[in-house]
Amino acid sequence: MMPPELQPRFFRPYITPSASTSSLGNGSPNPSSSLNDSIFNNGGGPSRSLKNSRFSPSSFAHNARIAVALFPCAAFLLDLGGTPVIATLTLGLMVSYIVDALNFKSGAFFGVWFTLVFSQIAFFFCSSLLSTFTSFPLAALAAFLCAETNFLIGVWVSLQFKWIQIENPSIVLALERLLFACLPFAASSLFTWATISAVGMTNASYYLMSFSCLFYYLYSIPRISSFKTKQDSKYHGGEVPDDNLILTPLEGCIHTLYLLFFPLLFHIASHYNVVFSSAAAVSDLFLLFFIPFLFQLYASTRGALWWITKNPNQLRGIQVMNGAVALVVVVICLEIRVVFHSFGRYIQVPPPLNYLLVTTAMLGGASGAGAYALGMISDAFSSMAFTALAVVVSVAGAIVVGFPILFLPLPSVAGFYLARFFTKKSVSSYFAFVVLGSLMVAWFVIHNFWDLNIWMAGMSLKSFCKLVIVNVVLAMSIPGLVLLPSKLHFLMEIGLIGHAFLVCHIENRFFNYSGIYFYGFEEDVMYPSYMVIVTTFVGLALVKRLSVDRRIGGKAVWVLTCLYSAKLAMLLISSKSVVWVSAILLLAVTPPLLLYKDKSRTASKMKAWQAYAHAGVVSLAVWFCRETIFEALQWWNGRPPSDGLLLGCCIVLTGLACVPIVALHFSHVLSAKRCLLLVVATGLLFILMQPPIPVSWTYRSDLIKAARQTSDDITIYGFVAQKPLWPSWLLIMAILLTLAAVTSVIPIKYMVELRVFYSIAMGIALGVYISTEYFLQTAFLHILIVVTMVSASVFAVFTHFPSASSTKLLPWVFALLVALFPVTYLLEGQVRIKNILGDSGFGDLGEEEKKLTTLFAVEGARTSLLGLYAAIFMLIALEIKFELASLMREKATERPGIRHSQSGESTSTSFASRMRFMQQRRSASVSSFTIKKMAAEGAWMPAVGNVATVMCFAICLILNVNLTGGSNRAIFFLAPILLLLNQDSDFVAGFGDKQRYFPVSVVISAYLVLTAIYSIWEDVWHGNAGWGLEIGGPDWFFAVKNLALLVLTFPSHILFNRFMWSFTKQTDSMPLITMPLNLPSIIITDVLKIRILGLLGIVYSLAQYLMSRQQYISGLKYI
Repeated sequence: MMPPELQPRFFRPYITPSASTSSLGNGSPNPSSSLNDSIFNNGGGPSRSLKNSRFSPSSFAHNARIAVALFPCAAFLLDLGGTPVIATLTLGLMVSYIVDALNFKSGAFFGVWFTLVFSQIAFFFCSSLLSTFTSFPLAALAAFLCAETNFLIGVWVSLQFKWIQIENPSIVLALERLLFACLPFAASSLFTWATISAVGMTNASYYLMSFSCLFYYLYSIPRISSFKTKQDSKYHGGEVPDDNLILTPLEGCIHTLYLLFFPLLFHIASHYNVVFSSAAAVSDLFLLFFIPFLFQLYASTRGALWWITKNPNQLRGIQVMNGAVALVVVVICLEIRVVFHSFGRYIQVPPPLNYLLVTTAMLGGASGAGAYALGMISDAFSSMAFTALAVVVSVAGAIVVGFPILFLPLPSVAGFYLARFFTKKSVSSYFAFVVLGSLMVAWFVIHNFWDLNIWMAGMSLKSFCKLVIVNVVLAMSIPGLVLLPSKLHFLMEIGLIGHAFLVCHIENRFFNYSGIYFYGFEEDVMYPSYMVIVTTFVGLALVKRLSVDRRIGGKAVWVLTCLYSAKLAMLLISSKSVVWVSAILLLAVTPPLLLYKDKSRTASKMKAWQAYAHAGVVSLAVWFCRETIFEALQWWNGRPPSDGLLLGCCIVLTGLACVPIVALHFSHVLSAKRCLLLVVATGLLFILMQPPIPVSWTYRSDLIKAARQTSDDITIYGFVAQKPLWPSWLLIMAILLTLAAVTSVIPIKYMVELRVFYSIAMGIALGVYISTEYFLQTAFLHILIVVTMVSASVFAVFTHFPSASSTKLLPWVFALLVALFPVTYLLEGQVRIKNILGDSGFGDLGEEEKKLTTLFAVEGARTSLLGLYAAIFMLIALEIKFELASLMREKATERPGIRHSQSGESTSTSFASRMRFMQQRRSASVSSFTIKKMAAEGAWMPAVGNVATVMCFAICLILNVNLTGGSNRAIFFLAPILLLLNQDSDFVAGFGDKQRYFPVSVVISAYLVLTAIYSIWEDVWHGNAGWGLEIGGPDWFFAVKNLALLVLTFPSHILFNRFMWSFTKQTDSMPLITMPLNLPSIIITDVLKIRILGLLGIVYSLAQYLMSRQQYISGLKYI
């Protein structure tokens, strides 16, 4: 039977237009489709053309269906292409995203396509297709398949652009049709390729057959186009027109031929030497044709054969006749290929009776199942025939497996009750079948396996048989429990949970425990990984289906989801307890996600005491799983983790596990978010710092003790002297105090005394940490560094949260910081050098080496001091800049002259354009206004900020010379520090917001000019020999030429810096006239800095011209 919306009119006598419209509308996941239809059908030329073409712009409705195929294909192609393809794709998509964010839609579209093209080119050059395939035609075919898949990805991405739907509706329809027409071929081939790469070529034809059936069902079943109007169905009595479907009859025919013949042809091509070598090989040929043929007949009940006929009588005839023939062939071939080939040892009947009984059992069972599935068991005669067939099949199967003749009534009664259940829907009959069937299963297992003395998966075969019997009984009982009244559904939930528990236990034993067979030991994994994945997803799908049908409650869904998901941890961590540990963690973490799903309530769906209880359970679960976390960290690092790392991972895991509680149920509680942030931050700090943990805080189990009782590190590396780790606790405390203050957990904003203690504690903690971590051998500096850090902490805290007297004291605190800088820097070197000279009583070589080492240590310590003070001055400059900016905004909102009018909308467009023009002058006026009014609140702030900025910049220049030798590129990263300069009435009175970029540009120009002159001087000066400069000599020519080229770059830089200071429009021709003067400096010079100045001069000239042009256009708009 076809879906209701695709059934023909004579098959559905009458469907009201409203019902058909609603049924079709519900199929689209886009809730705004009606809005889009109303927008594009309201008058105008474009809307009329769209309406006449029955095109409806909307979101692509089949994204999830397409993603099932293309996402794994894309991942496989990335794995084949390697790093070059990933890098090309990442860079291209980043550019396309930026272009799309700038609302340049066509640019983003072409950016995606160019990214895919260049990625494909990189794939061709970097992949190993030629080395993988022995023949060139196969490699070329594989490359074409990869290129086709890449093209289909581009087609899918193109359908996401709405502007293409509006401007080119016919192209969008063609792309959608192309995607559904080509995906079954490309996806099934690539999935088969990936599977063969993982498990081998033995059953490749069956893999291809399975994937072909899957993608035929996903893409060849008739689907309604996402871009056709849904209202057309009302004019056809509820029947959807054929041209509203995505595919045409041609694609349906081609897909059917591909499904039926391609797996068969692939098998013949890959096994042509042994195709007719045996009966099993011939059976493979029939199975590869008739199994897809049976699947095709099943898919015809969903409309797959709509391109042949829509007459239900003709379709039923095709299904019954062809299905019967195909069923007979498939059953016979399965007997040859599977039953007698793999399970012949369990057949207890001699030939030829065994062939007759096996055929009766299999063919009878398949015929009965097919007849029931097609709805042919509808009257008394068919029900009686079905019951008789079930009895015969049960007896035949029992005789085949060797069931005693005396007990043959047992399977016959079981078959009778099973048939009665299907025909009468009797629950008691089903449970009678379960009891009798369980006895038969128990007899079969005991008869064949009970007496074998075999150990497998760490347990005896008898124990495994018990588990199998219990599991089979539960699996047989659950379908009957589903049919019980809703009051008894808890029995089904208990059965499902018990069955899932047994599956987890059996798979854990087979996957993680060693196998023991007879008297030999084997450590190979008995259970393949793909079976774990298959059973997991089948179990999750079953849980989802039962939940949708409201057969099981929320708590059962929660437990079952956790149990089935926990099995996947076996694939990642090789631990015997990982399944149960993961299950406990999931059971502790997922209640906020699975147990509280009432989205209709706007308030918190979890009470406060429940949140605390869940957080406590999460903490206990993480502590219970500490050994598994230890094993995972040991596997990741290659060595046992420290106590600090283990504790930090536990804290982070606890915090992340509590994120659903806060995010879903207490998102409105700010304190909960702050506490969660502090917990996660604490764990991250423990992971990064790995502080020493007291022995009383740690729990050392036998596993952890055994892992750490090894001498490999000492044997390999010897005894390594370690620095003290206790100062890391000070840094952790300082960072946590900062986070607590920022999140207002510590209310320093409202209590001055607490603010004082907080700032002093922060300074002492940071000072002691820096002293012991970087200046351990210079104890006399510790006091100075601690005082420096306390002063910096007090200044930063009280600048951000000032008190009544802080504005008078903070300038003196800053003066103390400035005074400590040279004192600390000079004392660091002088005291050490005096100590060395005073103790130099030995003149041997070892003493000289010691002196040299000490001098290097002094230089390194001084460099560290420079970095410390540069960071302190940078922090002060940033803090003052932030406070001044906040003060400017507050003052600007208080000015009545810049308030917006409250009378309504603007009465003319000229007023809006004038306001846009005046916006350029507003910042300068606000700055000057603020400076005049700031005397009462601390006029020292701009001057202090400027001093801190200049000192930070100067120190960074010194560090650049010491560490990099004066890198040319460093000035471009250091000059933006001068953006922190402020307008003040003492040092730079004329400096305002309009000139904020002037210091950056002028410093870059001046630095490059001075370093260029120094480079020329260094090249012509020959040390102690003095000047080597002779008129007409090479040095003289070198100096004159490069100095002249340096002078040629001055005009562009002078003009640009004047423009950055005044920001007034100049003659447009001046920058363009001076720009060619930089070309000789770029081409002829021998000094790199002069070449950089020339390039920078061209950039300056172009920037000045464009900014002047923009000012001119703004003036015209104002006029």
